[in-house]
Amino acid sequence: MTASGTFGYGEEFADFIDLSRIGAIIVKGTTLHKREGNPYPRMAETPSGMLNAVGLQNKGVHYFVDTIYPRIKDIHTNMIVNVSGSTIEDYVETAAIINELDKIPAIELNISCPNVKQGGMAFGVTSKGAEEVVKEVRKVYKKTLIVKLSPNVTNIADIALAAEAGGADSVSLINTLLGMAIDAEKRRPILSTITGGMSGAAVKPIALRMVWQVANAVKIPVIGLGGIMNSRDAVEFMLAGASAIQIGTANFIDPTITIKVIEGIENYLDRHGCKSIKEIIGALEI
Repeated sequence: MTASGTFGYGEEFADFIDLSRIGAIIVKGTTLHKREGNPYPRMAETPSGMLNAVGLQNKGVHYFVDTIYPRIKDIHTNMIVNVSGSTIEDYVETAAIINELDKIPAIELNISCPNVKQGGMAFGVTSKGAEEVVKEVRKVYKKTLIVKLSPNVTNIADIALAAEAGGADSVSLINTLLGMAIDAEKRRPILSTITGGMSGAAVKPIALRMVWQVANAVKIPVIGLGGIMNSRDAVEFMLAGASAIQIGTANFIDPTITIKVIEGIENYLDRHGCKSIKEIIGALEI
């Protein structure tokens, strides 16, 4: 799959790859109302990674339904919408609207968003908050519900179990880690928001550890992401227990990376005499 916010709406990559070869495209974060995003600068390169503070810039779910959906509904892969919000009511209303779209088989619920009613604390940093938002969305969303977990927590397995208890069909992890960058000469933060979400190769060991912990805690499928730059990385996440993987930051470096990873996984399976990808999921020997 392609990670939300790194692949646009899929159309942008159609000149580079055959989109039908990808398992799913998770489109950029969609909110109930239009969002302008954060002021510039909102991206910064870091050693082996990047920081972003785009701020979920999008034109809102109604614009998505009227303008974007007609353009992407016939792309021959699973088009999944990443849903974000500031209140539970936002999540619920957005999910209910997307539930009516025939060609969208799933949503990915981004629970790393600040809860405006709880003083800005993200929904996904407490078990109670995670279970509550998932439970309410589950009431109105009848298709596949993926919940994207924040790594900025004490015990991610507990949050995953709460999402499962709330009715999630799957969990995806990790979302970005909180980081910052400083311009030493100017003595100022590089990002307008001071801190931002860190992604890229540098986060992979943390993501891998969290995927392994969650896969050993929940009964629902786990989707692994965070620093996957090549097929070897993807295989490692599957060995740790991921049933599927998402590629994010690597898309900015190489727009054809998704196909290269698919071919690399197939080569790995051939070399190891595996007839199915299922043979390596959770096959880590401890």
